[in-house]
Amino acid sequence: MDFSPRKKKYLSLVPPGGNWRHLPEALQRESMGKAFFAKGGRSGWWRRLSYDLPCPTLVTMPNHASTALCHPEEVRALTVREYCRIQEFPDEWTVCGTPAQQYAQIGNAVPVRLGEIAGKVLANALDRLAERCWRLRPGRPRPYRKIYIQSHIRTRQWYKNGEALQWRDGKDNSALVYASPKTRRAWAVMEKKGR
Repeated sequence: MDFSPRKKKYLSLVPPGGNWRHLPEALQRESMGKAFFAKGGRSGWWRRLSYDLPCPTLVTMPNHASTALCHPEEVRALTVREYCRIQEFPDEWTVCGTPAQQYAQIGNAVPVRLGEIAGKVLANALDRLAERCWRLRPGRPRPYRKIYIQSHIRTRQWYKNGEALQWRDGKDNSALVYASPKTRRAWAVMEKKGR
């Protein structure tokens, strides 16, 4: 699966770690059409990965203009094998189906390490329940909580006035830090209905 010649034209102008914001405004408007005026981050448009930043969430179709996952050095979509590596699948795993089905399977998958951690959390909870001979705790259950913590790295925080500070100002940018998050930690209690 690869980009069309039209998409390659725009992606060839985007540096590693950049996206549509690195194009001159006339090309931004031309390449994005009505999406240029849409609200929201639109950070997936003409996105080129960087070895220096975390990979964004893998999508099921890496060659669409609005969900582009372009190789950091070459003007091409990531391969199925590169998708597998990002998800930390063992090299001996085989993905079956058509290329579109393979990208969909890997893009919809949970990264191996995340699956391992989630499995350990569930196993520990079941072990604690088994220690109580599968009896629930007496009394009313505690209310459910929603906890909000600082969100993942946001690409736009690496930009100032449309310029990618880490790559284009010619200075040592190792001391740059992200802006303070708007929500450091907040939580809300939700009572279970019917109790």
